[in-house]
This record gives sequence, C-alpha cells and structure tokens, in this order.
Amino acid sequence: MVDVTFAPLRSLSDFLLESARFQMPNMKDPDKWANRVIHNLYYYQTNYFLTTLIIFLIIGILHPVKMVCGFAAISAAFGIFVYCTNSQWTARRFKRNHPVISLIIIVAAGYLLVYMFGAVIVFMFGIAFPLLLTMIHASLRMRGIRNKLTNKLETSGLRRTPMGIILDGLGQEAEIAVQG
Repeated sequence: MVDVTFAPLRSLSDFLLESARFQMPNMKDPDKWANRVIHNLYYYQTNYFLTTLIIFLIIGILHPVKMVCGFAAISAAFGIFVYCTNSQWTARRFKRNHPVISLIIIVAAGYLLVYMFGAVIVFMFGIAFPLLLTMIHASLRMRGIRNKLTNKLETSGLRRTPMGIILDGLGQEAEIAVQG
C-alpha cells in the first residue's frame, strides 16, 4: 500500500444537510447511474467508512453476544469450507473410515447452524445495512463541482485512496469513473 492517502472527511452539510442535493438516478441509463455511484464512493469514502463503522458498532453494542457468535459461526463455516475444498481426499477418506462420526458431525453442525441462525442474521445485518445505506446515498446524491474535480485526481492516478483500491479489486476501472 505504497502512496495511499486518505480522503478528507467531508462536512455533514456537504454529506447530508444544506448543500446536499439528492435526486433519483435515471434508471434508463445504467452507465450514468454507475458513474454517479463510483464518483460518490470516491468523494465521500471517508464519510462512508465512518458511517459503516458507527452503524456496525451500534449494532454490536445493542447485540454484543449475537455479533460475536455470528462472527464465530461465519468464521467457522468459512474455515470448514476452505479446509474441505482444499483437502477433499482427506475428507472423503474420513467419511469412508468413520461413517458414524461423520453423521454425528453433520447433525451437530446442522443443529449449531439452526441454533446460531439468529446471531448470524444479526452479524450479517451489521455488515449489510451500512453497505445498503452507502449504496442508497451514493445513488441518490448528485455530484457537485468539488466532487468532479476531486475525482479527477483519483482516477488520473495522481492519488490512491482505500476506496480506489477496493473498486480496483472489484473490477471497476478508472476509465469508467472518468466518463462524464
């Protein structure tokens, strides 16, 4: 992460209040809508990261045990998935040599999944809700002159930010963001 700079925190007035202008995007022109979203993600990235963190922490404070259990359940499921996909031969051999233990593990895992379902839902809500709010804001917030000028620095490669790295990782090239 060489030469990564953090975008400034935009004022609440610019982000939500007085100077903020919101309008439904043109659903018939998805390229223009995507352009608006990408530019807003670049321009308000620090505000979005802070909003996401605050909402995640609020949900974590309201439901701390469910958040921890949900995180543990998702982490365990991910770990088991990675293990099983990377060592299929070992898993098949274990199932063949120990069918009763395999059945007990499957039933216990199913029970644990059902038992932890509420905690998993709370944890996923803690992640998905802030992302939903970010996408709604980025879709509805109209761009201003400062937004357009600031985005030219990011997309021209003169400045790298965390959101630029994330969007690059998701396959959103800078050429898309330069349009308009």
